[in-house]
Amino acid sequence: MAKADTSTGIGTTARSRAVSTDHDGLLVATDLATWVVALIIAASFYGNSPVDGALPMLILMAATAQLGIGIATGLYRGRFQRFSFDEAGAVAVTAGAVGAVLIAFEYVIANVGRAGQVLVLSTSLAVCLMFGHRYLRRIRAERKTTAANSARTPVIVLGAGSGGYRAINAMHAVSNSEYRPVALLDDSPALRQRKIGGLRVEGTSDDLKRVAHKHDATSVLLAMPSASSTELQRLNKLVLEAGLNTLVMPPVQRLVGKGSPREITRYLDEDVLNRRIVEIDPSSVRDIVSRSRVLVTGAGGSIGSELIRQLAALGPRSLIALDRDDSLLHGVVASLPNQHRALCTPVMADIRDIDRLDEVFARHQPQLVFHAAALKHVPALEGAPSEGWKTNVLGSGNVLEVAERHQVKRFVNISTDKAADPSNVLGLTKRIAERLTAASAERTQQPFVSVRFGNVIGSRGSALETFEGQIKAGGPVTVTHPEVTRYFMAVREAVRLTMQASAIGMPGEVLVLDMGSPVKVLDIARQLVERSGTDVEITFTGLRPGEKMHEVLLGGGESASRPLHPMIDHVSVPALDLIRGLDACNSRNTSPFTLDGLRTVAESAPTTNPDIMERSRQAESRRSTTRRTS
Repeated sequence: MAKADTSTGIGTTARSRAVSTDHDGLLVATDLATWVVALIIAASFYGNSPVDGALPMLILMAATAQLGIGIATGLYRGRFQRFSFDEAGAVAVTAGAVGAVLIAFEYVIANVGRAGQVLVLSTSLAVCLMFGHRYLRRIRAERKTTAANSARTPVIVLGAGSGGYRAINAMHAVSNSEYRPVALLDDSPALRQRKIGGLRVEGTSDDLKRVAHKHDATSVLLAMPSASSTELQRLNKLVLEAGLNTLVMPPVQRLVGKGSPREITRYLDEDVLNRRIVEIDPSSVRDIVSRSRVLVTGAGGSIGSELIRQLAALGPRSLIALDRDDSLLHGVVASLPNQHRALCTPVMADIRDIDRLDEVFARHQPQLVFHAAALKHVPALEGAPSEGWKTNVLGSGNVLEVAERHQVKRFVNISTDKAADPSNVLGLTKRIAERLTAASAERTQQPFVSVRFGNVIGSRGSALETFEGQIKAGGPVTVTHPEVTRYFMAVREAVRLTMQASAIGMPGEVLVLDMGSPVKVLDIARQLVERSGTDVEITFTGLRPGEKMHEVLLGGGESASRPLHPMIDHVSVPALDLIRGLDACNSRNTSPFTLDGLRTVAESAPTTNPDIMERSRQAESRRSTTRRTS
């Protein structure tokens, strides 16, 4: 399938180039023909012209000079945008230079009386004819565009600054744009008379309804790439009240090139919650990734797949995408650009299987590991703590042990804000994983670190995805409590900070990403309902088992500092002797498969033991045998 798609793309590109070449050839032929017409008309104007005998030679010379000078000036090399002032200037310069060549030739070779007047007139005629046929071509192109525009979405552009200029020009310039700008608005009094691409500012954001009705517009583009999330929310509310759809441009730091309608997107969750751009030190990140062998566990998940995409762009020597789900692996590799796909090797493995992990590490010899594989949903794990233990604790321990054995130089464990003052199965198992990572760092003296952050916007099974599904189904939208808050961050920014943390973390540290201010989940639900334009009810179901009203990023007794990056806290966590924790469970007659048992392990004394994971597996094996026997 991929091959067929590629072939289709190549064929389409080839056809487009062929059409462009045909148009260029016709243009060149028309310009050359104008000299024939211009010279004949000018010679006829003067009656018995002194150039009559030399006319065929002058025509041949004019055509040759027009072609050569046109290529030299870039007129026939696609250097100028069609129908632009730059192209008009090139036409005038080229034709003028050809006229000068003809006059110089006539003066040196013939020097016949009024011949110079004939050539000056013919040059003027040639310039006028070249402009004329280009103007006719422009009218024809505009008519075609007007016909095509009837199928495009009529858009009001809100913002007459550089963002509006970029957006309008992009929509006009790209023939297959799905948007058609019909009106321009701006709240700045200084821009009331501004005109861009034939559109004049017709009012402010308060005039949305009137202008939309006047132009039959269905959407509004917020062409303000530097706008804050608060400003976007305010304007989005006005757009929704006017019964229109909201389109946005990305933050200014992400604008690419001269502009493209592809930059215009529907107002998404990322715009609802987060407009911040995380600044990282690309050189420090590239230094540890470039030419390194990098492995990502849980590569098919929300965080893992974005890690794969961003790491691939940094040019690692090899990139190993490890996951137990073959469909997810196929998806993440297919999502990579063609030039990066060859770097990535999909590997199917379960982190619970240490023998398979050992085989993978022995074969690929990774130097940098991002451990993103985990079970992450609070309600599911509350009902199955043994699964959390096997994956988040023993599975993480397996990855750490194999990483130590194969001398991995740097290890990044992806944690969660629920590991701070943990009260549920997910939080406790991730807290244990943080401490196991610290124990490995203590043994290896290598930068084995954990990175802790909150909810990722748009991840599978997240609140936002759930709300959108409920809205599409007609509701109701279910929120646990009207006051519940959560930290949210766009997956792109979370991964950028994770990569930065991998470059600056010291052995055993937990690096806590700045998630901004916590957001009321009810506010998110309301915004999504408003955006949908439907009347969907919001109901409250009560907090589920294990859920907190408010999450924290730092636990009690944890002290943080930001010595290297303004958005990353460094926190020390104690190393964990897992066997000591299991012994504590035995002494209290509790199992690590329970909430109390997990808390006992998570709070056990900070002592390390080189045989921790081996003894833990032996203990787990004995427990499994006992359960099967009983």
